[in-house]
Amino acid sequence: QVQLVESGGGLVEAGGSLRLSCVASGATFSIFAMAWFRQTPGSERKFVAGISRFGERTSYVDSVKGRFSISRDNAKNTVYLQMNSLEPGDTAIYYCAAEPTGGRTLWVPRSDYEYWGQGTQVTVSS
Repeated sequence: QVQLVESGGGLVEAGGSLRLSCVASGATFSIFAMAWFRQTPGSERKFVAGISRFGERTSYVDSVKGRFSISRDNAKNTVYLQMNSLEPGDTAIYYCAAEPTGGRTLWVPRSDYEYWGQGTQVTVSS
Protein backbone atom coordinates (compact mmCIF):
# COMPACT_ATOMS: atom_id res chain seq x y z
CA GLN A 1 0.00 0.00 0.00
CA VAL A 2 1.56 3.26 -1.14
CA GLN A 3 1.12 6.17 1.25
CA LEU A 4 1.90 9.81 0.52
CA VAL A 5 2.07 12.40 3.29
CA GLU A 6 2.35 16.09 2.47
CA SER A 7 3.58 18.85 4.73
CA GLY A 8 4.71 22.46 4.52
CA GLY A 9 1.49 24.27 3.73
CA GLY A 10 0.38 27.37 5.57
CA LEU A 11 -0.51 31.04 5.37
CA VAL A 12 1.87 33.41 3.60
CA GLU A 13 1.70 36.95 2.27
CA ALA A 14 1.76 37.63 -1.45
CA GLY A 15 5.34 37.59 -2.70
CA GLY A 16 6.41 35.10 -0.07
CA SER A 17 7.66 31.53 -0.36
CA LEU A 18 6.73 28.08 0.89
CA ARG A 19 8.25 24.66 0.37
CA LEU A 20 5.96 21.66 0.29
CA SER A 21 7.25 18.17 1.00
CA CYS A 22 5.73 14.77 0.30
CA VAL A 23 7.12 11.60 1.82
CA ALA A 24 6.23 8.28 0.22
CA SER A 25 6.19 4.83 1.77
CA GLY A 26 5.11 1.35 0.84
CA ALA A 27 6.97 0.95 -2.43
CA THR A 28 10.25 1.70 -4.16
CA PHE A 29 10.07 5.46 -4.63
CA SER A 30 12.10 5.60 -7.83
CA ILE A 31 9.54 3.61 -9.82
CA PHE A 32 7.14 6.55 -9.66
CA ALA A 33 6.74 9.73 -11.58
CA MET A 34 5.68 12.30 -8.99
CA ALA A 35 3.54 15.39 -9.26
CA TRP A 36 1.80 18.15 -7.42
CA PHE A 37 -1.81 19.10 -8.11
CA ARG A 38 -3.98 21.76 -6.55
CA GLN A 39 -7.67 22.22 -6.02
CA THR A 40 -9.91 25.12 -5.02
CA PRO A 41 -13.52 24.80 -3.83
CA GLY A 42 -15.87 23.97 -6.67
CA SER A 43 -13.07 23.26 -9.13
CA GLU A 44 -11.37 20.17 -10.44
CA ARG A 45 -7.96 19.10 -9.18
CA LYS A 46 -5.40 20.54 -11.59
CA PHE A 47 -1.83 19.60 -12.46
CA VAL A 48 0.81 22.04 -11.18
CA ALA A 49 4.19 20.34 -11.64
CA GLY A 50 5.62 16.90 -12.28
CA ILE A 51 8.98 15.16 -12.24
CA SER A 52 10.30 11.98 -13.83
CA ARG A 53 11.42 9.02 -11.76
CA PHE A 54 15.07 10.09 -11.48
CA GLY A 55 14.45 13.80 -11.79
CA GLU A 56 15.86 14.39 -15.27
CA ARG A 57 12.65 15.85 -16.65
CA THR A 58 10.17 18.27 -15.12
CA SER A 59 6.91 19.74 -16.33
CA TYR A 60 4.97 22.80 -15.15
CA VAL A 61 1.66 24.45 -15.82
CA ASP A 62 2.27 27.82 -17.49
CA SER A 63 0.96 29.86 -14.56
CA VAL A 64 3.75 28.69 -12.21
CA LYS A 65 6.71 28.58 -14.60
CA GLY A 66 9.59 30.63 -13.24
CA ARG A 67 8.05 30.73 -9.75
CA PHE A 68 7.70 27.08 -8.68
CA SER A 69 10.31 24.34 -8.76
CA ILE A 70 9.75 20.62 -8.28
CA SER A 71 12.53 18.31 -7.13
CA ARG A 72 12.96 14.91 -5.57
CA ASP A 73 15.37 13.02 -3.34
CA ASN A 74 14.99 9.31 -4.01
CA ALA A 75 17.22 8.44 -1.06
CA LYS A 76 14.69 10.16 1.22
CA ASN A 77 11.56 9.03 -0.66
CA THR A 78 10.57 12.68 -0.86
CA VAL A 79 9.37 15.09 -3.51
CA TYR A 80 9.40 18.85 -2.97
CA LEU A 81 7.64 21.86 -4.40
CA GLN A 82 9.45 25.14 -3.85
CA MET A 83 6.98 27.96 -4.36
CA ASN A 84 8.30 31.51 -4.71
CA SER A 85 6.63 34.82 -5.56
CA LEU A 86 3.34 33.42 -4.34
CA GLU A 87 0.14 35.08 -5.50
CA PRO A 88 -3.39 35.00 -4.05
CA GLY A 89 -4.36 32.89 -7.06
CA ASP A 90 -2.08 30.13 -5.77
CA THR A 91 -4.37 29.61 -2.78
CA ALA A 92 -5.56 25.99 -2.87
CA ILE A 93 -5.22 22.58 -1.34
CA TYR A 94 -2.06 21.04 -2.76
CA TYR A 95 -1.91 17.30 -3.34
CA CYS A 96 1.05 15.04 -3.96
CA ALA A 97 0.54 12.24 -6.48
CA ALA A 98 2.48 9.17 -7.65
CA GLU A 99 2.19 7.13 -10.82
CA PRO A 100 4.12 3.93 -11.59
CA THR A 101 6.19 4.53 -14.72
CA GLY A 102 6.57 0.98 -15.96
CA GLY A 103 10.25 1.73 -16.55
CA ARG A 104 9.73 4.91 -18.60
CA THR A 105 12.58 7.02 -17.29
CA LEU A 106 11.64 10.43 -18.72
CA TRP A 107 7.85 10.12 -18.50
CA VAL A 108 6.01 12.92 -16.68
CA PRO A 109 2.25 12.47 -17.00
CA ARG A 110 -0.12 15.35 -16.35
CA SER A 111 -3.14 13.24 -15.41
CA ASP A 112 -4.37 9.83 -14.25
CA TYR A 113 -2.15 9.43 -11.23
CA GLU A 114 -2.85 6.33 -9.16
CA TYR A 115 -1.80 7.35 -5.66
CA TRP A 116 -2.66 10.51 -3.77
CA GLY A 117 -1.85 12.21 -0.51
CA GLN A 118 -4.37 13.84 1.79
CA GLY A 119 -3.49 17.39 0.78
CA THR A 120 -2.05 20.44 2.47
CA GLN A 121 -3.64 23.89 2.50
CA VAL A 122 -1.76 26.84 1.03
CA THR A 123 -3.27 30.27 1.61
CA VAL A 124 -1.74 33.41 0.10
CA SER A 125 -3.00 36.71 1.46
CA SER A 126 -2.99 39.91 -0.58
